[in-house]
Amino acid sequence: MRVLITGATGALGHDLTMVFAGHDVVAASHESLDVADRDAVLQAAGATMPDAIVHAGAWTNVDGCELDPDHAFRVNALGTRNVVEGARLVGGRVCYVSTDYVFDGLGNRPYVEWDAPNPLSVYGRSKLGGEHELGPEDTIVRTSWVCGRRGKNFVKTILERARSGQALTVVDDQHGCPTFTEDLAGMIRRLVVERRPGLFHVTNHGPTTWFALARELVALAGLDPEGVQPISTAELNPPRPAPRPLFSVLDNAALRMGGVPLLDDYHAPLERLVKELLAS
Repeated sequence: MRVLITGATGALGHDLTMVFAGHDVVAASHESLDVADRDAVLQAAGATMPDAIVHAGAWTNVDGCELDPDHAFRVNALGTRNVVEGARLVGGRVCYVSTDYVFDGLGNRPYVEWDAPNPLSVYGRSKLGGEHELGPEDTIVRTSWVCGRRGKNFVKTILERARSGQALTVVDDQHGCPTFTEDLAGMIRRLVVERRPGLFHVTNHGPTTWFALARELVALAGLDPEGVQPISTAELNPPRPAPRPLFSVLDNAALRMGGVPLLDDYHAPLERLVKELLAS
């Protein structure tokens, strides 16, 4: 297959270029391809003629999106429309990476793919807008709490602060499933190569809270987890501009019912990532 990957220099995009080794990969960074630029996207599609576009490019700054809704929708929603149009011009399909933020998080059971979205934030609404641009032949992958070796993420931030001896306070009332970029990229590859259309929730297994995750990774680093103390979201100072879903655990129901082996429990890849970060 020839695969065009948007956002290819991001944390997930980098691992996507790795897992598609053996295929004809065209890696497009944000600098080389602004998905919000329709002409640029159509030209890129025409020049590369991809069988599939894996659309990992997005504006994922949740609080930034809240403060600049037009830019959020221009990149995340209209940008996805441009990617889909480009794919259609050359007979290709799209795999779009979406988010748990499409849900309000007000329930207490894991969300399945057929639950109705109700995003609370501009980021969530803009990513849901992107989902609406996809067709029945395309693939949507919703994921959550993404961490990896590259880019800014929770694991790297907590580890850096803990190693510097800073006291840490982490919210204990937000529940979700950590997902690691290497594992997520591998599942996306499988869905694209097997040409599986539709909506899939893809996370590593094991719901937790940000507080529990922070304590676990600090302990894995050989540091004192008691240095991490819990607070509620309402106690954050300063408060965050964008509301977060308090319970956004994603049930990987479509994968499970479709007989696709699920990703590992999050504990193993967390331990692997912490070791890699400590060694780097």
